[in-house]
Amino acid sequence: MYLYFSIMDYQRIINELSRNQQVFRELLENIPQELILWKPARDKWCLLEIVCHLLDEEREDFRARLKHVLETPEKPMIPYDPLKLVTERDYLGQNYEVSLKTFLKARMESIEWLQSLISPSWNNTYRHPKLGPMTAKLFLSNWLAHDYIHIRQILKVKFAFLEEDSEESLSYAGNW
Repeated sequence: MYLYFSIMDYQRIINELSRNQQVFRELLENIPQELILWKPARDKWCLLEIVCHLLDEEREDFRARLKHVLETPEKPMIPYDPLKLVTERDYLGQNYEVSLKTFLKARMESIEWLQSLISPSWNNTYRHPKLGPMTAKLFLSNWLAHDYIHIRQILKVKFAFLEEDSEESLSYAGNW
């Protein structure tokens, strides 16, 4: 596996994480109350659950794990189960606006931390007991991929809501 990744590539990812803060803000602020808890299906997440998940991932998964790999890759990581947190932290009982504001602040703190790193060792590797070797580069790249997955998820919720709420065929718009 080729592990070289230029400084420009790291900065590009960090810049994109920073831009996504504004994308999330634009997608998630000023949402009608009826959309916040609306689910496209019983087994799908509503916007409130997505926002709470993004907040937990920002603080306890990506930033914390990347920091761990950069600073102490030889030590075991604290177990983290994002699916259990949905019920353990009562995502549906949280305040949407407060959770969103807290997530956006946490993202800003993450970007500030990433920008403050001086010559980080992106090839530092943590040996995960089940997943094998995981580099700091892998965590950084997956952080951005995670953003994209949830941006797509948010758009899918909004599309499905529009489809149900408008009671109109949306096929004229094109294939979803």
